[in-house]
Amino acid sequence: MTESFASRRRLLPTSPFHRPDPAAPPIEQFEVGDRVSHDQFGLGRVTGVEGADAVLVDFSGRQGRILSPFTKLVKL
Repeated sequence: MTESFASRRRLLPTSPFHRPDPAAPPIEQFEVGDRVSHDQFGLGRVTGVEGADAVLVDFSGRQGRILSPFTKLVKL
């Protein structure tokens, strides 16, 4: 199968179609005692931090382990 012309086309750096990938937002850092809000579980308090990999959160008596990159967890 031959390669199409469109797949070999190079875009100019000033072209509006040549957009660099957006930079990933920095990963939020949490500490024990921080108040947080989760999209699914609601309000909670951080009870433990496992480095940059996970945080342990108490959501009104229900424990949860939230893994990095913490997209649904917001510090209040």
